[in-house]
Amino acid sequence: MEILRHAHSGLRWLVLLSLIIAILNAIGKTGGQKAFTDKDKRTGLFALIFTHLQLLLGLVLYFTSPKVVFSSAAMKSDVLRFFLVEHSLLMLIAVILITIGYSRSKKAQEPGKKFKSILIFYLLGLLLILVGIPWPFMDYGTSWF
Repeated sequence: MEILRHAHSGLRWLVLLSLIIAILNAIGKTGGQKAFTDKDKRTGLFALIFTHLQLLLGLVLYFTSPKVVFSSAAMKSDVLRFFLVEHSLLMLIAVILITIGYSRSKKAQEPGKKFKSILIFYLLGLLLILVGIPWPFMDYGTSWF
């Protein structure tokens, strides 16, 4: 169980890095008529894959954790409420947004719209992820890795 928690915690850096790379790639090409190349597609795909892998690890941790009990006592604890509700819900919404952005970019015909879909949805997903990460400087934070 501990190895899964460390893997989940460490994988967040790959998720953040891949999302930032995909967003920066899309920023420079949204307004122009630059072609949507295979490299651009792979950049968005890797971010999608890492976020889905992170979601799978999180779901395994969520359902195998002995503390997953929705009770009034658990909801009164800031730490348990954060991990049971806030963290889980924010991350799920973020992954859904990133998935929608990738799907819309695949369906769009114009390159500018492909980049715009990735930019908007990946950026929204990244913001939700940044809000939902239990950073070490928070009361309920985890380690950096």
